[in-house]
Amino acid sequence: MICTFCSLPKSRIEDENDLAIWIYDAFPISKGHSLIIPKRHISSFFDATNVERNALFALLEKAKSIVEKKYTPDSFNIGINDGPAAGQTVPHLHMHLIPRYQGDVADPRGGIRWIIPERADYWTAK
Repeated sequence: MICTFCSLPKSRIEDENDLAIWIYDAFPISKGHSLIIPKRHISSFFDATNVERNALFALLEKAKSIVEKKYTPDSFNIGINDGPAAGQTVPHLHMHLIPRYQGDVADPRGGIRWIIPERADYWTAK
C-alpha cells in the first residue's frame, strides 16, 4: 500500500527541514490549514524520536509564522489524531495547524474538546 504522505509530489511541499515537511492540507477546514509531517514513515507521535519531535515543532513554528502573515488568523488549533479511535485516517503521523478566525463558529469555547460533544461544554456542568 502506498502512503499518501510518503509519495507527495515536491510541488506540494511548502517547506521542510532534515526530518519533516510542511504542506497545506488538501481538504482544508480553514484558510491556511497546514500539516506538519515527519519524513520517516511512523504512525504515532509516540513513535517519533526526540530529534524528530524537535524538527516537527520547529517546522510548526515556521508554518505558523508564515500562515499568520499570509492569512492573519485570530487564533490556532494544533492537533494530532493518534490512532484510528482518535480519528486518524492516514496512518502516517501528521500535526494539524488549523488557523481560526473570529466568528468562524458561533461559540469556539472548548476547541478540540468538541470531538466528544456531550463532554465538551464543561463550563456549564453542575
